[in-house]
Amino acid sequence: MSGKFRALVLDEADRKVSASVQELDEDRLPAGDVTVAISYSSLNYKDGLILNGIRRLVRSYPHVPGIDFVGTVESSAAPEYRPGDKVILTGWRVGELHWGGYAGRARVRAEWLVPLPDGLSERRAMAFGTAGLTAMLAVMALEDQGVTPQSGAVLVTGANGGLGGVAICLLAAAGYTVHAATGRPDLSGRLKAMGAAEILPRSEIDAVPERPLLSERWAGAVDAVGGRALSAMLPRISYGGAIAACGNAGGIEVATTVLPFILRGVRLIGVDSVMCPVPRRREAWTRLAAEMPMDALDGMTTVAGLAALPELGARILKGGIRGRMVVDVAN
Repeated sequence: MSGKFRALVLDEADRKVSASVQELDEDRLPAGDVTVAISYSSLNYKDGLILNGIRRLVRSYPHVPGIDFVGTVESSAAPEYRPGDKVILTGWRVGELHWGGYAGRARVRAEWLVPLPDGLSERRAMAFGTAGLTAMLAVMALEDQGVTPQSGAVLVTGANGGLGGVAICLLAAAGYTVHAATGRPDLSGRLKAMGAAEILPRSEIDAVPERPLLSERWAGAVDAVGGRALSAMLPRISYGGAIAACGNAGGIEVATTVLPFILRGVRLIGVDSVMCPVPRRREAWTRLAAEMPMDALDGMTTVAGLAALPELGARILKGGIRGRMVVDVAN
C-alpha cells in the first residue's frame, strides 16, 4: 500500500475545533505494534462530542478522531495477529487519547484488537460498533443478574438510537417482551418492526416520580439515556430486577432513594465497553454475529463518507441520527 492515506483531521485554535479531510504520511501515525488498513468506522455519541470539542476529551491536536474501526492487518510486530487478519477495534480511548478510525490507516496496540467473527462482514461490524457492543454487554449484564424472558417486560430507553435499536432486536430475538421509550412516537412502527411490544412516550419516563416506590412494571431495563429517565424507572422495577445503565445522553445525575435497592432488591449495573476485558469483549462480538437479526441491522444502517462527519457529529448530539451510521473511510 501507499505510504499516504486520507483522514479526517481535527485542529484547534482559540479553543475552537475545526475538521478537514487531509492526506497524511504513514510516518505520522502514533506508536503501536499493529498497523491496520481501515475499511469502515462508525459514528457514535462520543464521536459527536469529540468532533465538536465538547468535554475536552481530546488532549492534543492535530488529532484523528473515530472511536471504532474495522479493517485488515497490514503489518504486525505482535504474534497474535498476522498480515491479512480481519480485526475490530472499539474503545480503549482510541479516537480520544490515541488517533482513531476516521482514516484509511491506524496503528494501535495488539491488545486493543479483537478478531472479526466468522460470518460477520466488515460493514456490519461497524453497523454494530461501540453502540452495538454496548447493547450486547447490557443484555449480558441482565442475564448475569437472572433477568430472563419469563421474569417480565424489559424497558429500553433511547429506543431510536443505535444502542437502543440493537438492544431491542437482541432482546426480542431472545424471547423477551420489550417496551421501548422514545421521544419520536411517529417512529413507533419502526420500533414495533424491530420487536418492541409496547411503545412509551419519553414523557412517561421523564417525569420525576411522586413516590420512592411505584407499581412494579419492568423486570429489567437497558438504559441508554440516564438522568431523569433512570431516576423515573428505578421505582418501577420489579422485585429482584436489574437495570443495565450504559448511557448519559439525558444527563449524569440520578435522583433516587435507597428504597428500590433495600426493599425490592433492585440492582443497578454499570456497563462499560471502553475498558471491557478482552474475553468478555470477544464473547459479546461472537454473540452479536450469531444472535442479531441481520436484516434488522441493515434496516437501521446508513452510510456516509469522511467529509459528512462534522455535520453528522452535530446532528447526533441533538438526537438527529436514527439507528446506526457507518463511515466509509474511502469516500
